[in-house]
Amino acid sequence: MSTDPNCGVAHGAPAPASTGRVLVAVFASPVAEVLQRWAPELGFRTVLLDPDPARGAGLVALDDLTGDLSDADVVVTDHHRPELGEVLRDALARRVRWVGVMGNPRHEGPHVAALAALGVPPEEVARVHRPIGLDIGSRTPAEIALSTLAGLLADRNGRGGGPAHGPR
Repeated sequence: MSTDPNCGVAHGAPAPASTGRVLVAVFASPVAEVLQRWAPELGFRTVLLDPDPARGAGLVALDDLTGDLSDADVVVTDHHRPELGEVLRDALARRVRWVGVMGNPRHEGPHVAALAALGVPPEEVARVHRPIGLDIGSRTPAEIALSTLAGLLADRNGRGGGPAHGPR
């Protein structure tokens, strides 16, 4: 019998208690909806942040989140929103663990200009990850959420996110 705790969990042993990790999905979107459904299975408490109350989100600003966010991951799910710069500036000021923006890696992200216009120093802008997630050729909201969550887990575990072993 293996003494590896991960092996035991895979065979039905109780999973470790939640780690207190927080996933902040920014902007109500189809990807944010999937992240909110799946992230709790991976030990995250999820929060949806959307500054537009008409979109039905519970939080208007990052300041509405109380407590320590040093272990929080902030995932911006729509890089076309006009509030992009302000939300990212606030996330960077809160000293969250990780900040990322979804988007096409072939183009400079609009967050760069938005943050520069707000006076955010380049070294802080560089803390924003883009693209995010593992490169699995994601196209649908579920595939993008899967890629994002796998990338966050790889980052948290100090892994590159690729295959651990070559072909056998």
